[in-house]
Amino acid sequence: MNTIPNSTGHAERNIRRFLPYRIIEHWSHAAIFIILVITGMSQKFHTNDLSQWIVLELGGIDAVRLMHRAAGFILIILFVQHVVVAAVGIIRLRWQASMIIQMKDFKDAVANLQYYFGLRDHPATFDRYDYKQKFDYWGVLVSNLIMIVTGLILWFPITTSKYLFGELIPAANVIHTSQSLLVILIIVIWHIYNSIFSPEIFPFDTSILSGYISKERMTHEHPVELQRLEKYDRDRQRAMPRS
Repeated sequence: MNTIPNSTGHAERNIRRFLPYRIIEHWSHAAIFIILVITGMSQKFHTNDLSQWIVLELGGIDAVRLMHRAAGFILIILFVQHVVVAAVGIIRLRWQASMIIQMKDFKDAVANLQYYFGLRDHPATFDRYDYKQKFDYWGVLVSNLIMIVTGLILWFPITTSKYLFGELIPAANVIHTSQSLLVILIIVIWHIYNSIFSPEIFPFDTSILSGYISKERMTHEHPVELQRLEKYDRDRQRAMPRS
């Protein structure tokens, strides 16, 4: 959920979409995700030649396990800070809950399907995030929660079996490895396509690097948000004292 005080700028051509905090957070998640995939998949498919080569290059299985757990710990920190910042922002600072799934998102999905099949003459109009971006966000967020919980169970099996039933450990192992494959599919097939290969933004969505998005893209992809930002700027200019 982004809480950036958007305003038009750059000679009315570009609009601020992400502040540096969100950009750093995004790429931190991306880096940790890559480390977890490499160290996790090389353990899951340990009989594969490529996995064995990765394990040897990283210093052996003990080093790979240590790296995986260290990356998992950092993921926990990133996850907790993201949830806390979002909760405090929405509850205390009255930020817009722009990532909450609403009935409009389901209607937008149906409207876009109708548009793709030629049953309507224009696509759905979106606010700050469309239904695809919300699916991406919640898919990764919920998957991270599942991975964190099951990872902690596998990390501390003795403590888990002391307070909970022992059958939870092999169950957590199955869930952890299966969910990891699902997360990889979500990121590779869904997120990377929408961020790189989608015809509207190919070859790359540079907004997550620069923090800015062009006004043309805003008009096409987020017209509802653009109208709100322009209204905000007009109201602010009217409220400014005149010399």
